[in-house]
Amino acid sequence: MSTSPKKSNLTISQMVDRIVASGKIARREHLVLTSAILSDDKISEEDRHQINRVFDYLQIGRLKFID
Repeated sequence: MSTSPKKSNLTISQMVDRIVASGKIARREHLVLTSAILSDDKISEEDRHQINRVFDYLQIGRLKFID
């Protein structure tokens, strides 16, 4: 099974902006962001910062998982 970090037409920044604005994250989006951050050199520092912001928001309860 191969997973491409660019599965979606949305950029990481666009995805993060939408997630933060809505206060909700789908499990699939979480998987995409987790895969992107674990891909090491395939994402920019800015993208890494944006993804970490989502993870921080999840930890403090500012975001909720939806299915």
